[in-house]
Amino acid sequence: MNVRETGDVSALMRDIGVRARKAARVLGLAESAQKTNALEAAAKAIRANKAKILAANAEDLAAAKKQNIAPSFLDRLTLNDKAVDAIAAGMEQVALLPDPIGEVIADWQQPNGLMFQRVRTPLGVVAVIYESRPNVTADAGSLCLKAGNAVILRGGSDSFHSSRAIQECLVAGLKEAGLPEDSIQLVPTTDRAAVGELLSGLNGNIDVVVPRGGKSLVARVQLEARVPVFAHLEGVCHVYIHAPADLDMAKSIVFNAKMRRTGVCGAAETLLVDKKAAPTHLKPLVEMLLEAGCEVRGDEATRAIDARVKAATAEDWPAEYLDKIIAVKVVDGLQAAMDHIAKYGSQHTDAIVTDDPSEAEVFLREVDSAIVLHNASTQFADGGEFGFGAEIGIATGRMHARGPVGVEQLTSFKYRVHGKGQTRP
Repeated sequence: MNVRETGDVSALMRDIGVRARKAARVLGLAESAQKTNALEAAAKAIRANKAKILAANAEDLAAAKKQNIAPSFLDRLTLNDKAVDAIAAGMEQVALLPDPIGEVIADWQQPNGLMFQRVRTPLGVVAVIYESRPNVTADAGSLCLKAGNAVILRGGSDSFHSSRAIQECLVAGLKEAGLPEDSIQLVPTTDRAAVGELLSGLNGNIDVVVPRGGKSLVARVQLEARVPVFAHLEGVCHVYIHAPADLDMAKSIVFNAKMRRTGVCGAAETLLVDKKAAPTHLKPLVEMLLEAGCEVRGDEATRAIDARVKAATAEDWPAEYLDKIIAVKVVDGLQAAMDHIAKYGSQHTDAIVTDDPSEAEVFLREVDSAIVLHNASTQFADGGEFGFGAEIGIATGRMHARGPVGVEQLTSFKYRVHGKGQTRP
């Protein structure tokens, strides 16, 4: 009886780790064309198996609804025809990206004649732990494959059937291209003990862990992981309206940043309005949000312009609602806005709307977030929108990767040194 049939989660996970490491050694040396073929074949398999994927997703959705899962989680869990087509298209985008492996990042010669090259290499084995979003299965699998990494995927129990259906398509692509099927593994159990095993590093077989989910998941990963972590905390994203700002543009950006999809990490959670812009901009912005069904929680100045605005509390300023709720505050200029973001933000994504390019430049330089925008919606916080094809997540830490984690962020490097018999004196 093999370990997948014994119910021994520890043995199961160790076996997955060994197989991933073995696959990584092959995948890291694979030709670019072979990886491209695998991704293109996987995309075809996604389209061919659309009905199967949607049936699996319907099973997950039915179970989630019985558990009274929050609407924001249901939104992230839900797949439809358009979403499945987007998954396949995303894979094809990744397939077309330049292969980073073997790229010479820098080269130079020392006075002794030695030639140095810094060259991109795969990370090795990546573990991705995520909740709700079945599309992460495809994004993580395709990005890791392109970057020459084996990946171990541990999706949430709420998306288990959807993730498995998608992963099977990825494996079909690997098989067609002649690459190891263990290059993209999905943990075949919903037992929470499997997460602890991943965080242990599986006897040195995991090189990095990427958590993608709620604050409690990320906090657990950061606390328990014995391997490096690409941290992704909450998306407490801000839009700051600075005078002078075009009102129509401000309304368009704020509406999109908050209401396009409220359950994504790039959704705006706080609107800050410059005191000088408040007489002309605050009321139209607040009324627009209220009329769209968004609950507004505001400071005293915001409550004064509309009786429907609820009083904001201290808990609202650092809140990630992931819902049709926004906190609104009037601030005394650019510095006050940046101070507010520094105190309450999560260093994820923050935007300024203004016609003053010099003030915008100050904001972009001084706001210490992974993504800062001028006159654009925070919902552009997405690897696909950056031209990365897809992303595993938005890293909010400062080590190794920051912002959307795409193909290049899933690589390391090594030094190649060419000599002609030099020895060190």
